[in-house]
Amino acid sequence: MSAATESLWSGSELDLDGYLTRIGHHQRRDPSTATLRALHRAHVTSIPFETLDIVAGRPVGLDLASVQDKLVRRRRGGYCYEHVVLFAAVLERLGFGVTGLHGRVTSDALRLLGLRSSTSRRRDAVRVIDRPATHALLCVTTADDENPYLCDVGFGGGPLYPIELVSGKKCDQQGWQFALEREVGETGIGIWWLRQHTPEGWLDRYAFTLNPQYPVDYGVGHHFLSTHSSSVFRRRLFAQRFRPDRHEVLHGTSRFTAHADGTSHETTLRRDEVPGVLRAEFGIDVDPEDGVPGLD
Repeated sequence: MSAATESLWSGSELDLDGYLTRIGHHQRRDPSTATLRALHRAHVTSIPFETLDIVAGRPVGLDLASVQDKLVRRRRGGYCYEHVVLFAAVLERLGFGVTGLHGRVTSDALRLLGLRSSTSRRRDAVRVIDRPATHALLCVTTADDENPYLCDVGFGGGPLYPIELVSGKKCDQQGWQFALEREVGETGIGIWWLRQHTPEGWLDRYAFTLNPQYPVDYGVGHHFLSTHSSSVFRRRLFAQRFRPDRHEVLHGTSRFTAHADGTSHETTLRRDEVPGVLRAEFGIDVDPEDGVPGLD
């Protein structure tokens, strides 16, 4: 690893011990595939997805110091950019090869989150290009495998483990089923799709290319999602907690729970129930003075 790339994700500034304690990882620290799998699983099942600060209109820093303070020291959650900036610093510090990527979340993803009713819809280019590339991902290389891995710790609903970046790759992760596909567009650029299996079949989660993204690129997407009036994260509270057996989603006062076996159910909470559910089910403590924003 060159000196130029050593500091790209600010890995040298990371409180590594604090992070590993936060996610409960007490195993090996070498840049191996086994370590990557263990770190990925521990991260996605320990640190929740949440947009409390964004919907409240509070500034959200994307520098490592701010992200560490929020997700590690104060044991809060964050959204994709915060998760990925932190995870990239961890992997860089441990000696993994780390490349940032951007994905375009599809309409199918909203159904995976219980935010849109299930209807049959064919995948096509139009449904992708009408959404900005604002989902942060990582492409990671290890010391003992020639193939790179897709790491997605910031979507909020898994995957549990990294997915080998091989077209046609399907994997069953304790009942959660994912697949990667690569298509070549008219200009010859490869477009990758992450798909997830549900009771209604395979749904597209997002599309992405392997065009490298850097912290400054993440800053642009972060600025839009956290400040622009049209950002979905500015309108209503959105929180997620992923566990090996279930995926919890809270959108305003609507609570959606999906299980690895494909079953799901939805309930509506009273406003006064939300702080307790955030604490008990999502691991998010809300300051009573701040209250819970974004419930309307």
